[in-house]
This record gives sequence, C-alpha cells and structure tokens, in this order.
Amino acid sequence: MKKADLIIRNCGELLTLRGANQARTGAEMNELGIIKNASIVINAGIITDIGKDKDIIPAYHCDRSIDAESRIVMPGFVDPHTHPVFYATRENEFEMRIAGKSYVEISLSGGGIRSSINSVREADEEELYQLSRQRITKMIPCGTTTLEAKSGYGLSTASELKMLRVINRLQEDLPLDIIPTFMGAHEFPLEYKADHEGYIDLLINEMIPQVAQSNLAEYFDIFTEEHVFNIEQSRRVLQAAKDNGFKLRMHADEIKPIGGAELAAEMQAVSADHLGACSDAGIKAMQQKGVIATLLPGTIFSLGMKSYARARDMIDAGVAVALATDYNPGSCNCDSMQFIITLACLQMKMTVAEAICASTINAAAALQKADKIGSLEKGKQADIIILDMPSYKFLPYHFGSNNVSMVIKKGITIWTA
Repeated sequence: MKKADLIIRNCGELLTLRGANQARTGAEMNELGIIKNASIVINAGIITDIGKDKDIIPAYHCDRSIDAESRIVMPGFVDPHTHPVFYATRENEFEMRIAGKSYVEISLSGGGIRSSINSVREADEEELYQLSRQRITKMIPCGTTTLEAKSGYGLSTASELKMLRVINRLQEDLPLDIIPTFMGAHEFPLEYKADHEGYIDLLINEMIPQVAQSNLAEYFDIFTEEHVFNIEQSRRVLQAAKDNGFKLRMHADEIKPIGGAELAAEMQAVSADHLGACSDAGIKAMQQKGVIATLLPGTIFSLGMKSYARARDMIDAGVAVALATDYNPGSCNCDSMQFIITLACLQMKMTVAEAICASTINAAAALQKADKIGSLEKGKQADIIILDMPSYKFLPYHFGSNNVSMVIKKGITIWTA
C-alpha cells in the first residue's frame, strides 16, 4: 500500500483540466476533464495521483483525508491582472460615474490613476503593506490561489520600488503565489503632465534599469491608450523594458482601437489585457503571435459601459482567452473571480466551461505558470478549491454570494467556510 500525506476523496465532479501545460484555444476551452466520484492524492504539496475513488482509496494509506462530500472540486482560481497595492479608495469616482462622468473625463480632470499617486507616495511602507495584505487576504475565501500584482500608483523611482517591495513581502508572508509586475508606465504623473517626453526619458534611463537591478519584478506593463501612452511611446518604453530583461504585458485597446493588440503581438508580449475596443486586425495579430487575451469584464461593468471585449470572436479565431478581476481602487474594486465568471458568461457569451478554463489554466498561462498550476494532474501544485454546488454549471448561475467552501494551497488548507 502506498503512502500519501493527504487524499481528497468523494469529489462529486472533479474538474481536472488535465493535459494542459499551455493555454487552451478554440474547442479545447470547453474540455474540463471531469472525473466523477474521484480522489486526489497529495504528497509534499504536489499532486501524485488522481482517479476514481474505487481505484485510489484502497491503494493508499494516508495521514489525513478530506471528504469533499460529493461537491465540486477544481483548480484554484488564478487572477492574472490586479492592482491591490494602493492607499486610498476612490468611491467618490464611482458616484461621479453614476452622475454621468466618463472614466476619461474623470482622469483628465485630475482623478483616476493620478488621484492615487500622492497618497501612495506619502504612505508609510508598513501601512501600505498592511492595507494591501488585508485586501489580498479577502481574495482567498473567494477561491483565488495565485494572483499577479502590479505597481503603478507611485510613478517615481522611489515610490515604485516601495510598491514592489510591498508586493514581494506579501508574496513571502501570504499563503498565495503573487507574481510582481512593474507598471511605471501607468499614467503620466502630474509633474510631467506637460512633459511626456521627460517622463518617458525617466522611465527608460532611470526607472526601468533600477527596477531591473532590484530584481523585484518579473513583468513590465504599460497603459497603451489614446489619453495615456500612444503606440509609438509604448513601443519605445516596451523595448527598453525588454532590453532590461522584463517579460511584457500590456493594457491595450481598452477604450479605443488604437492598435494596442497589434503592438502586443509585435513586441511578443505574454498578455494583452482589457481589449474592449480590439479590432479584427488586433485579434488576428494576437492569434498569430500567441498573445493571450486577458479580459476584464468587471471593469466594463463597474464603469457602466457596454463595450465588453469580443470574447466569442477571439475564441472562434483561435486566441487563448484568460479572465481576471482587475482589482483596483478606481475602475473595478472587485476581488471575486466567481463574479467575473458570471459576467463573462452573461456579457461576453462565454460558455461556463470556457470561463472556468479562462480562470484557471489559461490564466496560469498568462503568467507563464501553466506547468505548475491551473490544472489538477500529477506533478502540479495541489492548489485546489471545493465548491458547495451540485454542478460546475451552477458557478455563474448563483452569483452575489460565495460558492467556495474550502481553499487548499500546496496541499495545505488555507481557508474553510
């Protein structure tokens, strides 16, 4: 009889998403690899066996077991686009949007990203850490086991490094995998409002090299949009980041189709995000270069807009689609991937299976971690959630409350209802 540290047994529907160490496209996104009446064997935080209860249980002696009670068991959610490190919330802007102001109007009048900069610059690093820790901790009961976290509310060398130190400390202290992204190109700070070239020079010649030298970030991200960094500016900054060893991500074509998706393909970015106004040419370019489209329907919902990304066209064209919360203080203060899945199904016409795939294995691929997380199969981390539902199709159907009853990270229970 073989030994196991932990067996999760009596899984009603076990969604393995097996056979995927890379992003899925097209019809593959509907293949959840479901095993009914199943068990998972875990040793040292890694899945070592998986199969039917009748085959697994008699073959193992284990120190500990969890009875899933015929519930739904699946990979933990991977959230590949968040901005959780900030000081002040911006609920006043939410009220402004209700009154009819647009996101761009608020931004150009001094709100938006710029309104978060002063408070982050002035904040004590410990206080910034404690606030961010509270926010990320609230994601765990919602089923998130891995997330990407961006800087971008400091927009000075010292403040961006401060934010990245906070992100790295959060990675060390919290029971989640947190992937750090440097986003010094999130906006032009107020002191460079009339001198965009001056800020780009600062980015290229000081900020990017210093952050690269600090080894505090894995990715570089930029907000490519008509009112922020245009295509040519973005190309220059992205090339500098690439030259300094960063892997690339992009906020692209969120509001207007200015060619952000095409630039993401040209620069071989891992992921192009938002894409609410992505063109046919942008979709084709992403498919040809293997850029993952990370879609953020919660942002469109929160902004009160109707320009949801064209998920159906992207999937039908063979683009790998991922989903993320875009958790941030301004345009989407949402920490629940479950709600994002509901929006993806209702507003972007994704199937339930596609939305689950986009929130697990494809989201893991958007962070280049699909060889370790995002599916449940031998050799991968035991990042698992148990949901109190009769079927996986219940997930987007029952919204507004939490369907998760247990969260397991690397074989350790980190939250239970």
